[in-house]
Amino acid sequence: MADEYNAVEGSSAKTGKEIGRYEREARIPVPYTRRYLARVFSIDAAMLDRAVAVSKSRKGEPESALEPRTRPSPQGAYPLSVRAVSDDAAVSADFARFVAARNADEVVVEQLEADVAWLARSYVSHPLLEMHSQIKRLRDGVYELLRGRQRPRQTADLYVAASRLSGLSAHVCLDLGAYDSAATHARTARTCAEAAGHEGMLAWVRAVESLIAYWNGRYDQAARLARAGLHHRARGSIEARLASLEARALALQGDCAGARAALADAERYRDAMSSQDELPGVFAFPGAKQFAYAGTTQLAMGGREQVQHAITSAKAAIQLYCCAEEDDQSVGDLYAAHLDLARGHLLLGDLEGTEVMLKYVLNSAPERMSASIVRRITDLGRELKAPQYVGTAQAVHLRERLQYTAALAASTTAP
Repeated sequence: MADEYNAVEGSSAKTGKEIGRYEREARIPVPYTRRYLARVFSIDAAMLDRAVAVSKSRKGEPESALEPRTRPSPQGAYPLSVRAVSDDAAVSADFARFVAARNADEVVVEQLEADVAWLARSYVSHPLLEMHSQIKRLRDGVYELLRGRQRPRQTADLYVAASRLSGLSAHVCLDLGAYDSAATHARTARTCAEAAGHEGMLAWVRAVESLIAYWNGRYDQAARLARAGLHHRARGSIEARLASLEARALALQGDCAGARAALADAERYRDAMSSQDELPGVFAFPGAKQFAYAGTTQLAMGGREQVQHAITSAKAAIQLYCCAEEDDQSVGDLYAAHLDLARGHLLLGDLEGTEVMLKYVLNSAPERMSASIVRRITDLGRELKAPQYVGTAQAVHLRERLQYTAALAASTTAP
């Protein structure tokens, strides 16, 4: 009999520990084992089956040995089906925590918008290299935020901020004469604006791309990019900016009729403006800047009448800027308007007036002059080499001063 018992339990109960587990109901013998236990202890096998049924009912297990068995959970508290539902709910809770864990909220976005607005306004009146470091720091921070997690509304706002800061970076490169780098930043700005669906920034980026093409000497492309920007439905002064850019590019192509029409469009857009610009400074196109662009366009068209119009436009630009708050006085546009005034007087044969108009630029800090201003200064110095000025002491003196200023400015703004 003892040999038969040992054969039943085999390797799992050689020391009698298995019987102790059965007695404590820590383990329930399977039907095969119960039959042998009944024989070993000379009891009715049916009685063991009934005892097993009672034990299972207390544990919540199926009473019939033929029912599908569910393995108890590791804690032994719930059957698998209940535990699975609980685990599934935990997954849902984890996802809720994932959604709640974000690196940008309304406060972060609000501060970013304030910082971008300050940079945009300060850009036109502060030293370029001073602005560059601040733009880059904030731009890289926004890029990093976008690599994290935020709610969709904050993500869209961050893309707008990234577009504006990339656009400011493009403007830095443009003012330094690094046109390829400017184009790269402009493409990033356009990509971010598209991701945010921001029509105003898409139009503004086209204006920057038009500027890049203009200063690269691709006037036809500059005009086409300006026209493309008008396809976007945007608020504020952007339409006047784009029309002014198109006019200037067409004038340098020799399309005077197209340039005049574009200048008229710019005035019409200005008169029809029903809302203010979202941001000030470099993102806005104030009336003073529009007059400055008009003056350059009229000089490019040529002819005494257009030169007179150019002088009037440049004077209006200077007067409007001088009446504006200091942070809104665009240093670059003031240089450009004074240089246009000087060139206008030169084209009218008034060397004395040319020298007077040049004093503002020649007495200014060369490190404040952008690559475009350096090019204007260089071009004006080249015009003073014309045959009618040969041997004229005043013309030679002005040319030398212009050459010196251009060289000094170029050394501080070289990319």
